[in-house]
Amino acid sequence: VKSDSKMNITKEQIDALNAVVKVAITKEDYQDKVKAILDDYRKQANIPGFRKGHVPMGLIKKQYGKAVLGDEGNKLIQDNLNKYLTEEKLDVLGNPLPKQQDDFNWDAENLDFEFELGLAPEFEAPIKTKKAITQYKIVADKKMIDEQVERIGKQYGKLISKTEVSKKDEVTGTFTNEEEEISNKTTIELS
Repeated sequence: VKSDSKMNITKEQIDALNAVVKVAITKEDYQDKVKAILDDYRKQANIPGFRKGHVPMGLIKKQYGKAVLGDEGNKLIQDNLNKYLTEEKLDVLGNPLPKQQDDFNWDAENLDFEFELGLAPEFEAPIKTKKAITQYKIVADKKMIDEQVERIGKQYGKLISKTEVSKKDEVTGTFTNEEEEISNKTTIELS
């Protein structure tokens, strides 16, 4: 059982692979954020019969209060739940699933949420090989590095057309045979 500084979070172990995390938030946890957002809505609300920015707070709360409370409550719960799972180093399979609460009251002073967790099982996989595995340590010398740089340059470099062909250039051409109806484009490297 662990308590967060801002809100109360507890874990109830059901079995080795399942647990329920209960998150309890109080009005103080979300009240300031909700009030700030509703104040912002009030300043920008354009409701017939009222001047912009002079809509009564009661009307704003009636129209937007529950939605803002839901959004802010959800953000607060998700942030703190993720922080809790990280701090407790819980190896969760998938995402925490909220438990259905039919009689939930958003107007209550304290809001309690429950999440079901699927925990990853602990297991060991001892691997014993019949044959020893040979491990090679390759040391790249200057020649190998230079060849690789040259290959990368050819693969990703910029094509430049030239008037004269020289050694190590690539020449692209089309071979045609009208009798056999052959027309193949190919690139060859001159050595």
